[in-house]
Amino acid sequence: MEMQAARALMRALEAEGVEVIFGYPGGASLYIYDALYDSPIHHVLTRHEQGAIHAAEGYARATGRVGVVLATSGPGATNLVTGLCDAMMDSTPIVAITGQVTRSLIGRDAFQEADVTGITMPVTKHNYLVTDPNDLLRVVREAFYIARTGRPGPVLIDIPKDVTNAQVRWEYPPRIHLPGYRVPREASPEAVAAAAEAIRSARQPVLICGGGVVSSEDAARPFRELAERMDAPVVETLMGLGGFPMDHPLCLGLVGMHGTFAANRAVANSDLLIACGMRFDDRVTGMASRFAPKARIIHIDIDPAEMSKNLTAHIPLVGDCGLVLAQLNEALGDWSQTLPEWRAQVQGWQEQFPLWGVRRGEEIATDPDGVPKPQQVIQAVQAAFGPEAVVATDVGQHQMWAAHYCTRTEPRTWLSSSGLGTMGFGLPAAIGAAIGRPDRDVVLITGDGSFQMCIQELATVVQERVPVKIVLLNNGYLGMVRQWQEMFYKGRYKEVDLRPGMPDFVKLAEAYGIKGLRVRRLGELEGAVAEARVHQGPVLLEVVVEEEENVFPIVPPGGANTEALLPGAGR
Repeated sequence: MEMQAARALMRALEAEGVEVIFGYPGGASLYIYDALYDSPIHHVLTRHEQGAIHAAEGYARATGRVGVVLATSGPGATNLVTGLCDAMMDSTPIVAITGQVTRSLIGRDAFQEADVTGITMPVTKHNYLVTDPNDLLRVVREAFYIARTGRPGPVLIDIPKDVTNAQVRWEYPPRIHLPGYRVPREASPEAVAAAAEAIRSARQPVLICGGGVVSSEDAARPFRELAERMDAPVVETLMGLGGFPMDHPLCLGLVGMHGTFAANRAVANSDLLIACGMRFDDRVTGMASRFAPKARIIHIDIDPAEMSKNLTAHIPLVGDCGLVLAQLNEALGDWSQTLPEWRAQVQGWQEQFPLWGVRRGEEIATDPDGVPKPQQVIQAVQAAFGPEAVVATDVGQHQMWAAHYCTRTEPRTWLSSSGLGTMGFGLPAAIGAAIGRPDRDVVLITGDGSFQMCIQELATVVQERVPVKIVLLNNGYLGMVRQWQEMFYKGRYKEVDLRPGMPDFVKLAEAYGIKGLRVRRLGELEGAVAEARVHQGPVLLEVVVEEEENVFPIVPPGGANTEALLPGAGR
C-alpha cells in the first residue's frame, strides 16, 4: 500500500509504541503535522524547542521509554542542540525529528536552512539526512533501536519537506540490519571470575552506583543484592541517585565534588572499588591521581569506550549492568560476608562529619520568624511528598541541596542535568515526567536563575493541565557562581546579582493561571508545602531563602575529594 511519507512516518512511530511527541511546528514540518492531525499520538506544544527536547528527556528518564521531539528546519532544529548535548552526556534515549528545506534547496542558503546533521553530529549517538523517501521507514526503525539499545542516547532524523510529501510503500522493516553496531550484553566469564575473586578477598570495598544502574531496567535489584552480600558501603553519582535506596544503612550518599565526607573518605580508603554504570567524570573523581589510590577497580559499563578512559579499570566488565551484576552474584554462589571493622570506620566518618545544615540541629536557626535555609526547604518537600514522588531539578546550589536531602529510594524518581549542567532543564523535564508518569507526584526544585531560562514553559503546564509542583528557592543570586566568587575569587562578585529586574514570581504564575504561594518566614514553610501538595493543579511555591548560604561540602578547584571544604571553610 502506498501513502504519503509523512503519514507513513506517523504509522512507524505508532509501531514503535510512541504515545507522546513534544514539539513546535514550522514550515518545513507542516506535512508531518498534517499527518499528526489524524494520528492517536498526543502532541505537546511547548513554547520553545529547547523546552520540547528537555520535556522529551524528562519523559524518557521518568518512564524508561524513548522520548520523541519534533521541530522544523533552521532555528527550530538548532534550538534542539543544547538538549541533544544534554541527552548525549546523560545517556538519555531520544529520537529527534526535524524538518529540512526541500532537497533542491539544500546547500543554497535557503530560508531557514541549516546543516543540521553536520551541526548535531558531535552531540548525537547517530544522525540521518533522509534524501530518498524509500529509506524513511528503515531509518525510523534504526533510529529507535540505536537510541534505546546499548548505552542509550539521542538520534536525529532530518527530513526534507518534499521527502515528507513523497509517496512511499508502507512496509515497516521487521528486522534491523546494522553490521557495524554491536550491543554488549554479558561480560566474559573469565573477567567475571576475576572480579568474583577480587570481591572475596577485599576487606575495604566500596560500590559506586552510577546512572547505568538506573537506565538498565534490571540492575537495581542485583546491585542491592551484591552490596548486601559484600556488606560494603555504597556511594552514588548524581545520575545514580535512587539506583540504590538512599535510606539504606549501607548508603553514604553522593560522592565527588559535593559528596558527603563519609562517601569521599570511604572511596579514598577502599581496597576495591566496584563502579557500576558510570564514567569517572571529573566532578566525581576530583584530582584523579588521588581518587581511590589504594583500590583495584572493577568497572562495569555497557560502553567499552569508557574502560580506562579516565581511570584504569583493573578488571573491566563490558556489558549491561543488570546482566553483569547477575553474573557476579551467580559466580559468588552462596558466599556472603560481614565487615564489622570497615563498617565501624565508615560509620565513624558519618557521625564525625554529617551533612551540613538541617542534620546538625545546633547549627541551624529554628526561629519561626527567621528566614528559611535552603536545606530546610528541601527537607520540608521530602517530608511532604515522600520518596515516591518524581523530583526534577535545575542546576546550581539548589540541585546539590536536593541531591543531599531528597531521599530517593527507587530508580527514575530523580531527574537532573548532570553531565552538561543545563540551567533551564528542570521545568520542561518536570512537564515530560508528569505526562509520562501521571500516577506520581512530580516536584520541581529550582532556583531563581535557572527558572528564568525556560520560564515560558509555564504556558505548557497550563495547556497540558499537568499538576507539577514548583518549589522555587529565591536567594536573589546566581547562587553557585556567587559561592565560587566568594570562596575562590576573593569575594569579587560580578554579574551574579539577579535582584535588579527580578520578577514577582507569584504574580507571574497567577498571570499564567497557576496557583502562586510565597514563604518568607520559617514558620510558614510547612503549611505552604502542605497546601501545594494537596492542591489539584499546578502550584508555584516561592521560598525566599538566605541570600548567601553556601553548599557544603565542596572540593576546591583542582583539589582531591579528601580536601573538601566543610562549613566555615575548614577541612
